[in-house]
Amino acid sequence: MADTDDLARIRVRIDELDRQLLDLISERARCAQEVARVKRETDPDAEFYRPEREARVLRRILEQNRGPLSDEEMARLFREIMSACLALEAPLTIAFLGPEGTFTQEATLKHFGHSVQTRPLNSIPEVFREVEAGASQYGVVPIENSTEGVVSHTLDMFLQSPLKISGEVELRIHHHLMATAADMERIQRLYSHQQSLAQCREWLDANLPQAARIAVSSNAEAARMAAAEPEAAAIAGDVAAEKYGLKIIRINIEDHPDNTTRFLIIGRPNPAPSGRDRTTVLVSAHNRPGSLYRLLEPLARHGVSMTRIESRPSHCVNWEYVFFLDVDGHMEDPGVRGALEELEREADVFKNLGSYPKAAL
Repeated sequence: MADTDDLARIRVRIDELDRQLLDLISERARCAQEVARVKRETDPDAEFYRPEREARVLRRILEQNRGPLSDEEMARLFREIMSACLALEAPLTIAFLGPEGTFTQEATLKHFGHSVQTRPLNSIPEVFREVEAGASQYGVVPIENSTEGVVSHTLDMFLQSPLKISGEVELRIHHHLMATAADMERIQRLYSHQQSLAQCREWLDANLPQAARIAVSSNAEAARMAAAEPEAAAIAGDVAAEKYGLKIIRINIEDHPDNTTRFLIIGRPNPAPSGRDRTTVLVSAHNRPGSLYRLLEPLARHGVSMTRIESRPSHCVNWEYVFFLDVDGHMEDPGVRGALEELEREADVFKNLGSYPKAAL
């Protein structure tokens, strides 16, 4: 009887808290509507989505989180609240590398929440063109994987596109083996994106040596094809399995448990400093002794940390390259600004691709 009374009291308290939460979320939504009104009166072309503002809000929430919900769960909840409130101000349309069911879609929803309109496209160039044309305000494209390295198509698009980087998302990638039936011995063909096949190579060698590995355009396409073939399977994520009605035979078959892919948010705005930012630039110099050293030396002298460097063919002259540099800090930070000004004077080609908040959880 005492246990029943305790449960009744706890449930009454939960109901009370639910009412308070409802009132507070509704009040937040009304504040968002008021923000939209003020912005429209001040500037008809005002930007409603502010990446640096959202990054600061999430950072503050996580600093104040005392549990029992994890930081990751708390960040997810507040992203959805912010997404719903932003939709009241001005709905966003986000292009992403499709089709539906890809990890890029998952990254899109992780960053923007489920209250945005999403538009799947067939290739990375199409995502860039969609945003350049103004049909979508932002796009989401993969840039690198922790085990398989850079996505060269994305880097190459920045050579010609006027778009900037407005943000980034890091997504822990879990690959699952899925098919219409649970019998692994029946599997003769295995479909997946080439990077997913590479990220599961050791597991596949040990467990599915008989299956032909067939690279396709996306993991979602792999799941669609496997759903139509009794002797086929796919490597994909939970969303693809659910969408195409496949049974997950083995979970988390990636060779490295910390397998993570980084995605970029591309758009036109330049976010203001958030307090924890990254800057990406594209540079090149003629192929002569010491040219790369002269490009990078200003970073060291100004105390700016370079976190990544990638080279790509210039597509102009054989055996000449452009370099993509990621550095810690925002272009408005004095040290970063000073280093980039010197680097620009030294470089034959210099293009600032944007400063943006670093990925949260």
